[in-house]
Amino acid sequence: MVNIHSKIDNLRVIENVIEEISTDFNLNSELYGNVLIATLEATNNAILHGNKLDEKKLVNIAFDLVDNNLIITVKDEGKGFNYSDIPDPTAPENLEKDSGRGIFLMEKLTDKLSFFDNGSIVELTFNLI
Repeated sequence: MVNIHSKIDNLRVIENVIEEISTDFNLNSELYGNVLIATLEATNNAILHGNKLDEKKLVNIAFDLVDNNLIITVKDEGKGFNYSDIPDPTAPENLEKDSGRGIFLMEKLTDKLSFFDNGSIVELTFNLI
């Protein structure tokens, strides 16, 4: 588990951990990219939206291997959000917006995306086989 304070600069710590995981599990370049981007997006959302850039609040990132699946859990100290009420970023009225693509992106890059504790916990699952 890695705990970081809610500073955007701390995303570099997560990049380094993903690099180590990639080496340890010999991830191919596509899977490495998916894990990196989805994990950084989840962590960035936790810092920005969950913890509101409050540097006193932590983001906890856990990395587990379960039945040939890499499961990455990102938890913030925020109140959560209604993850089922996120607008479709591919809808014509949303194409020009600067934000709102993170969850869509995580859904596309993971084998399974789950939310718990009212959305303050995001679980990213990647099949390693």
